[in-house]
Amino acid sequence: MREIFFSDLASAMTTLILAVVILTAVPQILSWAIFDSVWTGDPAACVDAGACWSFLGEKHPFILFGIYPPDERWRPLVVILLLIALALWTLPTAHWTRRTLYLWIAGVFTALLLMRGGVFGLQHVPTADWGGLPVTLLLTVLSLAISFPFAIVLALGRQSKLRIFSWASIGFIEIVRGLPLLSLLFITSIMLPLMLPEGITIDNLLRALAALTIYAAAFLAEVIRGGLQGVNTGQAEAARALGMRWVQTTRLIVLPQAIRKVIPPLTNTVVVVVKNTSLVLVIGLFDLLSAGRAALSDPDWPAPYAETYLFIAVIYFAICFGISRYSLWLEKKFEQGVQ
Repeated sequence: MREIFFSDLASAMTTLILAVVILTAVPQILSWAIFDSVWTGDPAACVDAGACWSFLGEKHPFILFGIYPPDERWRPLVVILLLIALALWTLPTAHWTRRTLYLWIAGVFTALLLMRGGVFGLQHVPTADWGGLPVTLLLTVLSLAISFPFAIVLALGRQSKLRIFSWASIGFIEIVRGLPLLSLLFITSIMLPLMLPEGITIDNLLRALAALTIYAAAFLAEVIRGGLQGVNTGQAEAARALGMRWVQTTRLIVLPQAIRKVIPPLTNTVVVVVKNTSLVLVIGLFDLLSAGRAALSDPDWPAPYAETYLFIAVIYFAICFGISRYSLWLEKKFEQGVQ
């Protein structure tokens, strides 16, 4: 403890300053969050009080599900539980099989069917009324699922000896990486409808999905390319000597090793995609963060910003922290397998 906190004068001063800050801030935070807070009651009870947790008790369905019809909110709840169940099922590497792939395809199709309705006696709900956590999860899952194969093609294309494929891949990657995601969202929201024939429209959810997919593919392609460069060329040469074709060599030998080498940057890109879903408000979709902002506009409540954003931050942190811990577990597992 002495070496960590009081090894020299600078460390000792930093420790003392942090101790004073913590001792000063913690009592005030506890007073605001617990002792002076309002857990139940009407909006008047939150005036001149601490944290207004009763606001979250009243508004959490709206934050989680947006403007989805209140009588049908069991459907987005089932979608959330379904996606979480699929994610938990996929965690063990023993479940990385075609069966799991088919389960994901069926699960996502079922989730979209539940959210939209219009069949099996379910009320039709347009995507404009979707919102909250289901939109965040669906956009994350779909954009990553579509962009990852696209990213592999781009990474292989950038390394191709055929200039037309190499230049096309380089051009796509560099242009997309040089644009902010907001500009891509505006392009898909404003310019894309102008390029389509008259009478043909694209749903806002598909526009957001297209922008997120393109953006994620460009960044994932560079991550995968780094992994490809880290694979010993002797691996491919040995495979060719055994008579394996290029497709077999790439799919069975090169890509698995490349992806194992870049798990940390892949995880970072996945986390960024999760957080980037909060930008879809610009094209009229209510994700988790957007639904929280809309809930704060209720004039009957004193707009407890800190409590609402803290609630949303906890959800985002739980998702991103879970992804990061899983990636660390994968790294250790693969290292042990190599050894």
